Amino acid sequence: MKAIVSLNSGSSSIKFALFTLEAANNPMLSAGGKIERIGIAPSLRVRSADGDIVLERDWPDGASLSHAELLKDIFAWAAERLGDRQVIAIGHRVVHGGTEFAAPRLVDDAVLDALEKLNPLAPLHQPHNLAAIRAIAQLRPGLPQVACFDTAFHHDKPPVAARLPLPRVFHEQGIRRYGFHGLSYEYIARRLREIDPVLAAGRVIAAHLGNGASLCAMRDGKSIDTTMGFTALDGLMMGTRCGAIDPGVVLHLQTQLGMSAADVEDLLYRKSGLLGVSGISSDMRTLSDNSGPEAEEAIELFCWRVAREAGGLIASLGGLDAFVFTAGIGENHADVRRRICERLAWSGLLIDESANRGSALRICVANSPVAVLVVPTNEERMIALHTLNVVREDHS
Repeated sequence: MKAIVSLNSGSSSIKFALFTLEAANNPMLSAGGKIERIGIAPSLRVRSADGDIVLERDWPDGASLSHAELLKDIFAWAAERLGDRQVIAIGHRVVHGGTEFAAPRLVDDAVLDALEKLNPLAPLHQPHNLAAIRAIAQLRPGLPQVACFDTAFHHDKPPVAARLPLPRVFHEQGIRRYGFHGLSYEYIARRLREIDPVLAAGRVIAAHLGNGASLCAMRDGKSIDTTMGFTALDGLMMGTRCGAIDPGVVLHLQTQLGMSAADVEDLLYRKSGLLGVSGISSDMRTLSDNSGPEAEEAIELFCWRVAREAGGLIASLGGLDAFVFTAGIGENHADVRRRICERLAWSGLLIDESANRGSALRICVANSPVAVLVVPTNEERMIALHTLNVVREDHS
């Protein structure tokens, strides 16, 4: 029996999932988990496919532990759980693929070097994605690793949706709108075809709302437009990222307030969004439990921005047949969903509040002109499927 591991390595966490290949084209989840609070006091939680906790471990004095050192523990656990089953490949989420990488790729030194050049375009993610690949290469030399790109799903969107209104020379240098969260949107498109093929073939907005947040306009399961652009800083307000902002603000911060480029980057990526507006937290759960006006203002601004950007995507689609909530906030925060849908009621989003509070699959009223769904995403499964296909093609 063989197996594939999916990895999503971030700045302070490592998400992972173990899939066994019991059927030819259907990776089966064996277990999955997450190491959180890396750099502070790492903690590991692993759950079986049924959701039962099978492993818990904390490193209260582990602030100095690196991603590579913690990956050793994941490998040791995986080897024990797999028994005589063999890991044949590791699949990685890589946030930015630039213009060159439009499909998953087997990683070699040349691919790694090319991806490293994109680090400035995704400073919160790309360096950690690539560090995990390098760490695995040291732990298991020769084990195939596959890079699966968040930008790939948007690669074939209409040219007008990729353009920035800058001189042509910059577009030719790769300064364009890419789009992100593609692995999540690809999964939602596949899942929607299973749930309702007619809706899936229509005009759909998927809302990936988490610590990172974006919207994607899809027609027949393909990306038509999306809120993120050249970097994962664009579009919606997020946990610590500002989203779309008047570029004049950036110029003002530098020319009038004397901030350096590094200071501005830190401000826009790490100190803005829900955290910056509330002054309390970047976590929607914490803000929802806080009765202060600053927390309320941050939540309301987040919902307003989602509805505002959704209106633009409805124009890109020429109408709307379905709206899908997904990711941590989208799947779990009924109040946020309600606020967004109320602002979009003019477009046909009419929700059933009882179904919404219960996070039902369909949360719209029976006669709603637009279907409103809550569909959990599964980026790890998309990574496993892509990894399996790439490894098979490499061996064919």
